[in-house]
Amino acid sequence: MAGHSKFKNIMHRKGAQDKKRSAMFSKLSREITVAAKMGMADPDMNPRLRLAVNAAKAQSMPKDNIQRAIDKATKGEGENYEEVRYEGYGPGGVAIIVEALTDNRNRTATNVRTAFSKNGGNLGASGAVSHGFDRMGLIEYPAAVGDEEKVLEAAIEAGAEDVESSADGHAIWTAMDALHEVSKALEETLGAADSAKLAWRPQTTVELDETNAGTLLKLVDMLDDDDDVQTVWGNYEVPDEVMEKLG
Repeated sequence: MAGHSKFKNIMHRKGAQDKKRSAMFSKLSREITVAAKMGMADPDMNPRLRLAVNAAKAQSMPKDNIQRAIDKATKGEGENYEEVRYEGYGPGGVAIIVEALTDNRNRTATNVRTAFSKNGGNLGASGAVSHGFDRMGLIEYPAAVGDEEKVLEAAIEAGAEDVESSADGHAIWTAMDALHEVSKALEETLGAADSAKLAWRPQTTVELDETNAGTLLKLVDMLDDDDDVQTVWGNYEVPDEVMEKLG
């Protein structure tokens, strides 16, 4: 198990979590409702729902909002969302995976394709880039939870596969089917995580220059702003000095 990695595999722009809270809550609610519809409405009996509820709590989503999202599923209310994945290439040949929950595939596909074409990329066929990623569980903690050694020790004890620590926080990687179990074990030693979810971890990364990085961040922002898009993953790395120039 590696204790530290320079690679930043969480492919979100710094501060992407500063999006409007209403939009963020909407996406969290959608995931909670879908998770509850796919299994039991009890988080203790439904691992996906438990992770969704924990993610909502980590973002300070009100309990009433969380319960309303669960109630929608139990009462059969609201739209029927389906999970859709899009794959394509961005500026500099970066591989990108977009995960969405949608009630209108045509609308979502059009919006995602437009985002790629307007920002130096192109949408590919299913499977076009996912072969270059590993499907894994990802648990994120803030840096304040403890130093690298403390987190690494807890992760090993919990059965995680890898840990990446930096000034921004800790990313703990697990086998896909061990995410729920490892998440629960870590919660006992480190407290509630900022997030715990299935993720796409790139096998290799592409370092971008300022021009390509700037265009790529616009693409990620445009995708993130779409209500249907839940997560955006990529195999890019933007050096710190480039990020500083881009602000």
